[in-house]
Parts: sequence; C-alpha cells; structure tokens
Amino acid sequence: MGPEHLAGVVALQRSCFPPPFPEEFLWRREHLERHVLVYPEGQFVALDEAGRVVGSASACRIPEDRWRAHLPWEETLGGFFFEGFDRNGSTLYGADISVHPEHRGRGVGRRLYEARFDLVRKAGLARYGTACRMPDFAARSDEFAHPAEFARAVQEGRARDRTLTPLLRYGLRLIQVLEDYMLDEESGNAAALLEWTP
Repeated sequence: MGPEHLAGVVALQRSCFPPPFPEEFLWRREHLERHVLVYPEGQFVALDEAGRVVGSASACRIPEDRWRAHLPWEETLGGFFFEGFDRNGSTLYGADISVHPEHRGRGVGRRLYEARFDLVRKAGLARYGTACRMPDFAARSDEFAHPAEFARAVQEGRARDRTLTPLLRYGLRLIQVLEDYMLDEESGNAAALLEWTP
C-alpha cells in the first residue's frame, strides 16, 4: 500500500462495511497515512486490471505481552493510528481486511493473507494474530445464545460466517472468543481470536 492507494482504500471500506456498521470504525485517510508511515511493509492492497483498489489489508506489529493480554482492539493496537506499533514486536496483528463485494470469491482475500504470512516468515515473527468479527452471529442468535457457541459451530462446520469461515479455511486457528471486544451488534460485541504460526 502506498500513498497513491489511500483514497481507494477509504472508498473500499465504505463499500465493504455499509450501515449499520458504525462509520466511526472505518479508516480515514489520516489513519492510513500513519500506517504507511510507521509500518509500510505491513499494509497491502489488491488492484484490479484497471489499477483500482479491490482489496486491502492493514496490520500492526505488537509485542508478545500485549498479544497475550488479549485486550480490546484499541488497546491492542494503540487506536486507529497504531500508536502501539513496536518495531521489535513478535506478532503481526491484523487490524482489517477488506475485499470489494464484487470481487469476493475470487481469491483476493486468500492472496492478501498469503502476503501477511510471507511477511511473518521473512521477518521471523512468532505469529500472525487477529480478532475477527462474526457478522452472521446476529442472524443466528436465536439458535446460538452466545458468540462463543456460534464460533465453535463455525469451527466444527455446523454454521457459516462470512468472515470467520474463510479465515479458518486459510489455516488460522480459533483460540477463544473475546467478549465485549468492540461495539459491534452483528457480532454480539465479541470477536474470535485467531492465530497462524509459521
């Protein structure tokens, strides 16, 4: 990701996370400028044949103790400006991945994750980690009382989630479900903590 892609990434976010997803949780240009400044190698984009941004992935490097604390998103990363970035951190922490709705199912997400995994290997990091949304939980909340139950069902193949299911297919492992991780009604305010190790 470079400065020339930032407007495209901002627009992509709005296409990927329409209302009721809160606008205040989407990247703004100044956030992305900071990410590219402090950790350019951790930010990726996917372009179509015309050079338009159809996918993006933002990540921050964090220390081992912060990874193991499993704090809410803003504390883990130091907010939207990645104030918690640590050049010597052991974990590549995925803050966001977005693929334009018209380009889903074409391997864009998988290629962005492969770029992340390659970075983990090249930098000699301990892991790639993230806490992902489970946006299909709300629609199944009559069947699954808690997000953790839903996540287990997705892991076991008894349910499907448009975010968690692909990540498990990419080789990430479900560690636990974090309650009250961020304001996200679709996910029951919870997130699935995932890890990939080289």
